[in-house]
Amino acid sequence: MSVDYIIREAKREDMPAVLELIKELAQYENAADEVEIHLDDLIKEGFEEKHFKCFVADVKGKIEGMALVYFRFSTWKGRTVHLEDLIVRKKMRGTGLGGALYNQVVKYAYENGVRRVEWVVSEGNKNAIEFYENTGAEIKKNWYTVHMDENGIQKNVEKLE
Repeated sequence: MSVDYIIREAKREDMPAVLELIKELAQYENAADEVEIHLDDLIKEGFEEKHFKCFVADVKGKIEGMALVYFRFSTWKGRTVHLEDLIVRKKMRGTGLGGALYNQVVKYAYENGVRRVEWVVSEGNKNAIEFYENTGAEIKKNWYTVHMDENGIQKNVEKLE
């Protein structure tokens, strides 16, 4: 199935739809209660403090997908682009929106002269893994993603005091 769409940089007024997409992904991952971010956070961090860039897939005025990226620094590579999330509404999967958003991220990285684009993919998302590998991306199976939540941060700081 093919649809007419525009991939563009997100605007402030797109953030409610972006938040909906984030919640849709969390629901899909059986983690709906883990979304703590609010609309005000997205607006402040993305448009006032400019901590991230977001691209959206606009289908006839409705946001049906998004890709959120930000710069990181690698001691091996220098500045890199981190793709935090690429989300396409379930009903729009298979239409090319995901690939178009992905290509926009790669183009953004190229235009900004970075040496690497990095992201995390769930080991259960076989379609995405196959897609990424077919584009030349390498799945690093010998590296683990490590998270420390707010509770862990607090406990560690308390140990230091």
